[in-house]
Amino acid sequence: MSITNLPTAYLTIAEVAAALRLSKMTVYRMVRAGTLAADRFGKSYRVPESAVEEYIRASGSPGTEDPQGARG
Repeated sequence: MSITNLPTAYLTIAEVAAALRLSKMTVYRMVRAGTLAADRFGKSYRVPESAVEEYIRASGSPGTEDPQGARG
């Protein structure tokens, strides 16, 4: 099995923090609170890319909302 055939891409806590412009401690808190899904591999956490995308959608970030907004 090739690594390119794996169904899920994982990010480190540091990568997630950089992508979301948050501190690593904030990302750890989000994982512990259940706000951001993560899997534990040994002593470290890995966050699926899909979980980061879902968090961004759920947070109501600009560009993810209906362009018509409430006017529609």
